[in-house]
Amino acid sequence: MGIFQAISAWNAARYEKHVSSMEERGFCPDCRGRGFDSYAPNEYYYNSVYECSGCNGSGTYHDWAELQTQQM
Repeated sequence: MGIFQAISAWNAARYEKHVSSMEERGFCPDCRGRGFDSYAPNEYYYNSVYECSGCNGSGTYHDWAELQTQQM
């Protein structure tokens, strides 16, 4: 069980590092500041583009943080 806890802790630390890096830049961590998520069913077809649900399409960290606090 120790290995699973170590992997979980490593993954949580990696996510926190990503979020703090995006906060410094002012970008949404979910879409990396693009404002949209693209869904590609395979590597040759890039047609479907969806507004980022984390920041409502703005791409800013501020909007992402507001939505995160509202969801809690």
